[in-house]
Amino acid sequence: MTSTTSARAQALDVLRDLVGHGDADFHDGQFEAIEELVEGGRRALVVQRTGWGKSAVYFVATLLLRRRGAGPTVLVSPLLALMRDQIAAARRAGVRAVAINSTNPHEWRDVLAQLDRDEVDVLLVSPERLNNPSFREEQLPQLVPRIGLLVVDEAHCISDWGHDFRPDYRRLRDLIARIPSGVPVLATTATANSRVVADVAEQLGVRGEDADSPEVLVIRGPLARTSLRLGVLRLPDSPSRLAWLISHLGDLPGSGIIYTLTVAAANDTARLLRERGFDVRAYTGQTDPDEREESEALLKDNKVKALIATSALGMGFDKPDLGFVVHLGAPSSPVSYYQQVGRAGRATASADVLLLPGTEDREIWHYFATASMPDRERAERVLAALSASGGPLSTPALEAQVDIRRTPLELLLKVLDVDGAVERVQGGWIATGLPWTYDEERYERIAAERVAEQHHMIDYEQTRGCRMEFLQRSLDDDTAAPCGRCDTCAGVWFPVEIGTDATAAASAALDRVGVPIEPRRQWPTGADSLGVPVRGRIPADEQADDGRALARLTDLGWGSVLREMFAAGAADAPVPPNVLAACVRVLADWGWAERPVAVVAMPSRAKPQLVASLARGIADIGRMPFLGAIDSVSGGPTGAPGGNSAFRLAGVWDRFSAAGLDVPAGPILLVDDLVDSRWTLTVAARELRRSGATGVLPFALALRG
Repeated sequence: MTSTTSARAQALDVLRDLVGHGDADFHDGQFEAIEELVEGGRRALVVQRTGWGKSAVYFVATLLLRRRGAGPTVLVSPLLALMRDQIAAARRAGVRAVAINSTNPHEWRDVLAQLDRDEVDVLLVSPERLNNPSFREEQLPQLVPRIGLLVVDEAHCISDWGHDFRPDYRRLRDLIARIPSGVPVLATTATANSRVVADVAEQLGVRGEDADSPEVLVIRGPLARTSLRLGVLRLPDSPSRLAWLISHLGDLPGSGIIYTLTVAAANDTARLLRERGFDVRAYTGQTDPDEREESEALLKDNKVKALIATSALGMGFDKPDLGFVVHLGAPSSPVSYYQQVGRAGRATASADVLLLPGTEDREIWHYFATASMPDRERAERVLAALSASGGPLSTPALEAQVDIRRTPLELLLKVLDVDGAVERVQGGWIATGLPWTYDEERYERIAAERVAEQHHMIDYEQTRGCRMEFLQRSLDDDTAAPCGRCDTCAGVWFPVEIGTDATAAASAALDRVGVPIEPRRQWPTGADSLGVPVRGRIPADEQADDGRALARLTDLGWGSVLREMFAAGAADAPVPPNVLAACVRVLADWGWAERPVAVVAMPSRAKPQLVASLARGIADIGRMPFLGAIDSVSGGPTGAPGGNSAFRLAGVWDRFSAAGLDVPAGPILLVDDLVDSRWTLTVAARELRRSGATGVLPFALALRG
């Protein structure tokens, strides 16, 4: 390309081949970004609204660079669903795209062979893959010198300030510093305010120690989504919100997404709507990957009315004609809300977006915000264990030493890895020995910003101004102006009436009681190293049977009642009559093989009145003898909720005794208040079985999570 005119003509030819339309043209800013990458070898950050066409920039740039003999584009993409869409779009456009991720290890050898034969235009990798030891040590060193273009999609994830911060994204800074001089780098996102833009641009500008930092070009466009009709409907409680959905889901245009804040809410809502005749599916991080892929395809083909989803269905999911997005409960910031509603109306003149905020939203925001933050004391425990190990420790082995559950431990290890304090190697994790200090100021800053974002989300719900303008200003878009379409600009566009039968159906669904308590069948790995002399499978004659709880704390219905009972500072008191009546309903529907012959209570530390009154009440109503509570030994259990299984077991091992109870032969109903790890019930059931019970049926008010 010798001039801007000829460069644009060639790029336009490639674009039209890609999209299959002979009259296609670039959106404002698309060609400018392509030209800077291809001609200038620049590093660029593109912040443009969802649906603007960021993928066209890197696909066109890739094909133009490949014509010049450049190596493949490496595209770092955050989600498997997004990868699937990107690969499908690339192949339709004649771009040879392949992926290396956790779901296709059987294809890796073929992918590497294709790379060796220069038959790959775009290689998609997840940010987590960059720290896989074999990929980092074997494939990456061969790939880095050959990269023709590096693309970082959903680049806001690089930033500590980003609404979807992922530690693995911070590792990209090291990759960017290693690529050869002159190789262009493109980062793209639809959701970044000025602070995040500055943070991402700084990390894109890194260079090796002996090179000057290059200037990063930032291309920002207006973020208004003219197709979206925004609204907020404040209803008093969960039954009302679900009743509104039952009444009006069929009126919403086309097919869409209904977002919930928790997995339990997604499953409960999907079940209720299916019972009312709607063709919907639940979609969460716990959904089987194959089922998730199938559900995405059904939604894209308009074969379901909606997916009831958590944020697991988010970045990059591409259905241009998505007709609506409804939120049952608000995300924790306007930025993340903008990201999710951006799924709708990409290729339609109009799409409906409605927020139904909940009274429980703030509590859920607080839980997720605190769960994701690194903790100084935990970090120091991990570093001490790795330093003393003398060799690599696998995550399960480390988990058994530091009393941190798997998911938060994995997140903490990623943060420490990015900070240089630990390293993932073949066989597990090691401490690097490099100096490390807990950056308290940084994490306090992040925590304060998250609280501010939560307040800002409440401001969005309550604003009397234009809602789209509010979201644009949240993203520091200086083109923000009233949209003329939202409920504050044009008046309420959505129906507010709720059918009587819908209210009855929602109330009945939320009044549904009973969730299973799965018994433990296997002793946890590492228990014997903590002085608990067990390993392998729990003997059948020492196991608990399948149990029941009234509800999960996260449930929409009874969960709200139980959350108040178990809230911090809530007083211990006898079980309320309505809760006891609901528990009796659970017992009546249980369908056990043999009716229990007696009732035993757990010796609760936090709620002794509650547990004792519940056990006695059940015994009286069921006309069963109440044997009392299992005895606590040596001061009772130690430790706190939320830790690793081996430590939780060690904290309750040999801490209970049924010797003081006259245990009859037959099944015993074992009553507790709140079930977390299930090891307390497992050990107590073992004691009862060893004292003569032929079965133990655990029952609890609440199941955590």
